[in-house]
Amino acid sequence: MQIYLDYSATTPTRKEAIAVMQTVLTQQWGNPSSLHEWGQQAATVVEQARVQVAGLINAATPESIIFTSGGTEADNLAIMGVARLYSVPQHIIISCVEHSAISETVRLLEMWGWEVTRLSVDVKGRVSPLDLKAALRHNTVLVSVIYAQSEVGTVQPIEELGKIVRSHGALFHTDAVQAAGRLPIDVQQLPVDLLSISSHKIYGPQGAGALYVHPGVELMPLLGGGGQEMGLRSGTQAVPIIAGFGVAAELAAQELATETPRLIELRDRTFAQLAEIPDLIPTGDPDRRLPHHVSMCLENADGEKLSGKTLVRQLNLAGIGISAGAACHSGKLSPSPILLAMGYSEKAALGGIRITLGRDTTEADIDWTVMVLKQVLQRVKPRANAILLG
Repeated sequence: MQIYLDYSATTPTRKEAIAVMQTVLTQQWGNPSSLHEWGQQAATVVEQARVQVAGLINAATPESIIFTSGGTEADNLAIMGVARLYSVPQHIIISCVEHSAISETVRLLEMWGWEVTRLSVDVKGRVSPLDLKAALRHNTVLVSVIYAQSEVGTVQPIEELGKIVRSHGALFHTDAVQAAGRLPIDVQQLPVDLLSISSHKIYGPQGAGALYVHPGVELMPLLGGGGQEMGLRSGTQAVPIIAGFGVAAELAAQELATETPRLIELRDRTFAQLAEIPDLIPTGDPDRRLPHHVSMCLENADGEKLSGKTLVRQLNLAGIGISAGAACHSGKLSPSPILLAMGYSEKAALGGIRITLGRDTTEADIDWTVMVLKQVLQRVKPRANAILLG
């Protein structure tokens, strides 16, 4: 039995996206910047995808969608695109639980003299609006807070945070890579200026993403060249990949009303069954979290014989794919910085695991996975073994 439960890492490309990519590769392969028929056919494909992606987040104008190579580039374009507007370093605010595409980019700005404030989070992983208010300065030009945290599933109060930033006069960016296609997003209602999306998180192909840019917001491009994508992302567009992204976005929008409640039921079923396992404690916000996301940590991981990585490897041997929060550098396991930021001990932060559900996940998948996880812990953790068998 093969059970994939790592949908926050990537999703299988859906057949409808593959079909349109095959058509584009064989019939509409022109350069969309060319003026002849072949080029214009390709340009039509790109613009259709732009409409489809705009529809996923209810963007008023398709031209506010800038195609990139993925979520990482979209995040970088948002941060550096604003920063490069200024000849003198300014102040930027992020949360301490951002994706590395944000945190590492801001670290680079810090090396160049920018002032950076990293907002702390509570034990559930939530940013406090009051902390954001207190952190704003006269020279704050950009605030970036992740929409939903990929490791622990917590959804931030984006609307409230955005209103605070907008009233201050700064720009507000959110990395919505994990949220788009799983939660309803309406950028006409949300006070966001910039928002990042990724294709391969919504059953589209890898290698495509998008940055939503609110009309009137100015950015400096990161790449010099032919001025494609409204002058913000030079380079010939990857037409087949973008086409697949567009189809995936359109279908995600159509299925949101039925798929999200189904995933919530599966998520809650998973949490309920995992609650029976000793020393495995839930992480993230139990209420305001992604519909497909389950995260736990081992309260007394030791980093050697027992860690989140241990459980990932053991479940993989059983044909089950999940992920862990701790990272391995030069042969040494490092605790999850996200769990540390949320106040967990180093031991607990070594024991984080993430189970994320998707379109193909069934109740039987969940039941089997929990049973296997119990068996793994019986073998590798004496205390758990005593309690489970007791």
